Amino acid sequence: MLSLQAARTHGLQKQSCRAIGYSVPSRRALPFFLHAKAANDDHEHDHSRFLRMLMFGKPGAGKGTLSGRLVNKYDIVSLSTGDLLRQHIAEGTEVGREAEETVARGGLIPDEIMLKVVTSKLNYLHNKHWILDGFPRTLGQAKLLDQHLKKRNNPLTLVVNIDVHDDIILSRISDRWVHLPSGRVYNMSYNRPKVEGYDDVTGEPLTKRPDDNPEVFSRRLTQFYASTSPLLDYYTLAAKSSTASARNPHQHPHQLSFHRPQQKVILKTLSGATSDENWPVLDRALRSAFPTLKERPVSRDLRRKDLNDTLFAHQMGAAAAGLQD
Repeated sequence: MLSLQAARTHGLQKQSCRAIGYSVPSRRALPFFLHAKAANDDHEHDHSRFLRMLMFGKPGAGKGTLSGRLVNKYDIVSLSTGDLLRQHIAEGTEVGREAEETVARGGLIPDEIMLKVVTSKLNYLHNKHWILDGFPRTLGQAKLLDQHLKKRNNPLTLVVNIDVHDDIILSRISDRWVHLPSGRVYNMSYNRPKVEGYDDVTGEPLTKRPDDNPEVFSRRLTQFYASTSPLLDYYTLAAKSSTASARNPHQHPHQLSFHRPQQKVILKTLSGATSDENWPVLDRALRSAFPTLKERPVSRDLRRKDLNDTLFAHQMGAAAAGLQD
């Protein structure tokens, strides 16, 4: 028989077991993969701080110039839909073969295939800043892209609309010269090459684009208004939508909700006549909205050199003035 002390000890152990037995089911141990996900939850809450950007603008509005400046200054990945499509075709991927067969038949590449082309790269840029060029071009493509990005918890965060008057663009493209191998663009009105007719970097001759004339521009402008206006309306509505997720009407007011708030996209319109006017506005907007955006080391070094050169010139000017006195 158990002694009185042993019986008491046995009873306490049973009570302890019952207490543990009742408490464990309310807080089961998470599987390891859920632990990993929980550890990343705080990071995932910051997904709106990453630049995921589209840029719209009429032909000749300066999309290429502004995108190039952003990529040169900041750690941003620039994705060109045309380049991605050509890469898929060159590598003979399944998507590339489908696209090539469609083009060979003279047909338009379906939106679903274009989405695969784009997302083949976007899916690997979860925690990267990026700009997507050339997609979407239709309202259907925009909706497909939004659905895909939101499903992966990587929604668009910025849409830029470069709104330049038609007459200004027509004058601009008439004065535009390009270095075709690099894509560098010059304008005889406000961005002249150092040596007229030649590229600043390579010294190679500049050429005119075949479509830089009033007739072609007029046709392209008509196409722009037909295809892009619905896109801008779509993203304008998205930007105005509430960021707060709707609460279930049957949910108690004090009941916690674990649904993440819906992030809205920022719509920024640039109305300057030139890229030089639009650049500082865009730059300030990005630095304000995306604090995790980092400058490339080369960009910082060049800016520091320019500042030092300016200070040196100022000091030399002051010294020269002192000697004259």
